[in-house]
Amino acid sequence: MARRLAAEALGTFFLLAAIVGSGIMGQQLTGGNLAVVLIGNTLSTAAALIVLIMLFAPISGAHFNPAVTLAFLLRREITPGAAGIYVVTQIFSGVAGVLAVHLMFDQPLVQFSQHMRYGPGQWLGEGIATFGLVMTILGTIRWHPSAVPYAVGLYIAAAMWFTSSTAFANPAVTIARVLTDSFSGIAPGSALPFLAAQLLGAALATAFMGWLLLPSASAVQRDGQGDLP
Repeated sequence: MARRLAAEALGTFFLLAAIVGSGIMGQQLTGGNLAVVLIGNTLSTAAALIVLIMLFAPISGAHFNPAVTLAFLLRREITPGAAGIYVVTQIFSGVAGVLAVHLMFDQPLVQFSQHMRYGPGQWLGEGIATFGLVMTILGTIRWHPSAVPYAVGLYIAAAMWFTSSTAFANPAVTIARVLTDSFSGIAPGSALPFLAAQLLGAALATAFMGWLLLPSASAVQRDGQGDLP
């Protein structure tokens, strides 16, 4: 368990460092061109996800995300006690990643975002983003387990552009981003609906994929070959 928690801590720390650090770097280099900043933010986040999942998945499963941990809890692939410890570790490590970025860029250590992200469209975007993330993880684990790092990185890169919320899709990320008043921040008053949408999206995706991936009786009889049209 100690090694698993260390992997979750390091993975979530570096994920937040990539998200927030690339946003700050983008702002400094582009003079505030938001489209260019989002491109840099997207590339950094996706690249970090691929590397971190490849590195830590064999140790902890590379959740780095309470919504993902919730999905595996609902599937009974992690115990409630372990899931709770994972979530606490993810949240505190995410916050540590944000604070480290502030120190690297000579910014005030403790900040609160003024970036309001509020409204039904944004909430729907977060629900869809998290549904898609869990769908991607569970489906890829089933059919192409070695491709999970690439599938997750590519999905998040796409979702950061096709969702209205820019796809936080992660409660630990959302909480940590409250504490940075930079490009990637989210105002405290906007965070709670995001968290609710993320958890709901994860639960719905887990239920749906559990049904979708359930083998039929005929498929089981044919040793998992599946029912092809």
